[in-house]
Amino acid sequence: MNASSPLDWRTLPAAIWRGRTASLRPVQHPDPVRLDDLLGIDEQKRKIIQNTERFLAGQPCNHVLLWGSRGTGKSSIVKALLNAYAPRGLRVIEVDKDDLHDLPEIVDDIRDRSQRFIIYCDDLSFEDGENQYKHLKSVLEGSLELPPENVRIYATSNRRHLLPEYMKDNAQSQVVGREIHHGDAVEEKISLADRFGLGLSFYPISEPQFFEIVDHLFGEIEDREQLHIRARRFSIEKGVRSGRTARQFYNQFVGEF
Repeated sequence: MNASSPLDWRTLPAAIWRGRTASLRPVQHPDPVRLDDLLGIDEQKRKIIQNTERFLAGQPCNHVLLWGSRGTGKSSIVKALLNAYAPRGLRVIEVDKDDLHDLPEIVDDIRDRSQRFIIYCDDLSFEDGENQYKHLKSVLEGSLELPPENVRIYATSNRRHLLPEYMKDNAQSQVVGREIHHGDAVEEKISLADRFGLGLSFYPISEPQFFEIVDHLFGEIEDREQLHIRARRFSIEKGVRSGRTARQFYNQFVGEF
């Protein structure tokens, strides 16, 4: 397979890898979300901004795993980073979990370029019998050759350890003296997540935080109390309070207040 591409990375900010055709498709209409649009996750933003700025400056930095509850801004924060730092040379290539076997070839094509690349893997998790995660390891830590200095992996997941965990796995663990010695299954699952030097956790937001996001989306309106009543009802019907829920509420009711 040839992962080379005629794309002009001097001007193109992002592309999506299409495994079926073994090619990169330019992103023509990137999501316009901005870092200032993401409320209630200030600490996560601070840490990932710091890591990304170090990456752009050629300083030591980490691969990033953003894990936790759905709709809490994990994917949006990566898109917002692209919008903020594309003028400084940041580029993003999105790779689906099922195409991770192509990752070494994708990286080989960009390792000598002047731009700094985030390989973005959304909703990264693996079930029993799936071994695509093994292709991540050479990029995360290298093999015979060091991993490229201009590439970092930013992945999102609902699971902290990316792989399913079972009680039977913990049964293999032993306590020797005062130290816990995990079984092979647990060690494999922990070791994959450990290769991401920066782990950021995302949790459901409080109701005041939810209202803050709703207020940010709607801007100045006359009846804010009624807005919050409707927003609370909407979040209860959805069964979750999150930035995504607030955006969905805005999409449905904008213009009615």
